[in-house]
Amino acid sequence: MTFTPLTIGWLGVLGLVGVALYGLLAVRNLIKLIIALQILVKAAMLALILGGEASHQVDLSQSLAATVIVADTVVAVIGLALAVQIKRYLGSLDIRDLSNLRG
Repeated sequence: MTFTPLTIGWLGVLGLVGVALYGLLAVRNLIKLIIALQILVKAAMLALILGGEASHQVDLSQSLAATVIVADTVVAVIGLALAVQIKRYLGSLDIRDLSNLRG
């Protein structure tokens, strides 16, 4: 069986999704949770570009990927800012401690 670059790319996407899902399910630290979400978004972006390559619309998929990069960066910055504020308020980054917060 021969592996084409497209097949290797899809295997990479599956690997990244697996790592990200494991990180989302196994991690209790907010910073590591944000990193796992970033890995998941990068896998989706890679799948988007590979889909564009398969359908011969690489320019469209690359422009969509650039838009996702901008939106993803904003989400990551806001998530990290919230994590810093939670660390200041609670003294911990454990997500189980968030249940103690009452408005």
